[in-house]
Amino acid sequence: MYLENLKLSQFKNYGHLDVLFSQDINCLVGDNGSGKTNLLDAIHYLSITKSAFNPVDQQNIQHDTDFFSIIGGFIHKEKKVIIRCSLVRGEKKKIFEGKNQLEKASDHIGHLPVVLVAPNDSELITEGSEIRRKFFDSLIAQLNRDYLEHLINYSKALKRRNELIKTFAESSKVNHDLIEPYDLILIRESIYLSKIRKEFCQEFIPKLTHHYEIISEKKEKISLKYQSSAIDEDFELQFRNALKKDLALQRTTVGIHRDDFVFKIDGYPLKKFGSQGQQKSFLIAIKLAQFDILKNKKGFKPILLLDDIFDKLDDHRIEKLVKMINDHQFGQVFITDARPERTIHFTKGLDSEVNVIYVENGKVKQYAHEE
Repeated sequence: MYLENLKLSQFKNYGHLDVLFSQDINCLVGDNGSGKTNLLDAIHYLSITKSAFNPVDQQNIQHDTDFFSIIGGFIHKEKKVIIRCSLVRGEKKKIFEGKNQLEKASDHIGHLPVVLVAPNDSELITEGSEIRRKFFDSLIAQLNRDYLEHLINYSKALKRRNELIKTFAESSKVNHDLIEPYDLILIRESIYLSKIRKEFCQEFIPKLTHHYEIISEKKEKISLKYQSSAIDEDFELQFRNALKKDLALQRTTVGIHRDDFVFKIDGYPLKKFGSQGQQKSFLIAIKLAQFDILKNKKGFKPILLLDDIFDKLDDHRIEKLVKMINDHQFGQVFITDARPERTIHFTKGLDSEVNVIYVENGKVKQYAHEE
């Protein structure tokens, strides 16, 4: 599966654009702020039906215009697939597969998967557990529709229980008959969802370790551990015994919404003890493991989007990554870089077809690839 061409109208800093891509490696080079990342975001939009960087759809419309349109021509299983996402200011977003408008975004998500590696991925390491849960929940949900339904059910029950707890705390009276149905839902769903998360990690961790070892040449050891009280045998007892604490804090303190995915390097927290290069390598390894999972489950290679991937990596680790790309492990790849000479240096002489595109102020042109 690969993206053959992309057409943009009034999307972010692009007025109108029509560009062709190689099915192998596409390097988007140009100054920071020129629109390289916006091109990747447009591709992400066609796959996930939303921006990876700005969740407010209306704000992705070019300034002083009334709509945006993104059209992508994919080749999937030897057939041309046209995907269009459009939004008129003040109206609901529309998604088309060919001439057919889809009723729900979920009907499309997962059909044409992409994996994006971007600078803001650092939040997976530096921020709280919620960011990590969202990442893994999103990945698992693309592969398991039942998981997504159970997660939605859990979130609704959690919201309602928290509302009741706040009411009970303010009135100093607890109505057990009212709260019990939500307790049962949260206990049941926590046990189910934690089981799926644990099983997923057992499959994910070896792939994460494998990719990190390739990038780092086994210079250090990394680990990922899933932490959840819901996998404990006495989880239900823990949940029920926490009611007094819940009332004091006015929120539910036990359940899978408190889970975490702990990253370590050589046995120490990656956030505190990992260098910038090590953290960047870890994040790349996570995304490549994500790629492997999607590839194995879907039966074809997702598109790989690498935004400013060379920053904070030393030349040796960059060479390792480029070699993996050249070995056709990933299918179609998009790479952005603010330093054209660096991209040309690392992609020179590759067996794969390399398409270098210069981006400047929302416009693109072919960039000569020196031999």
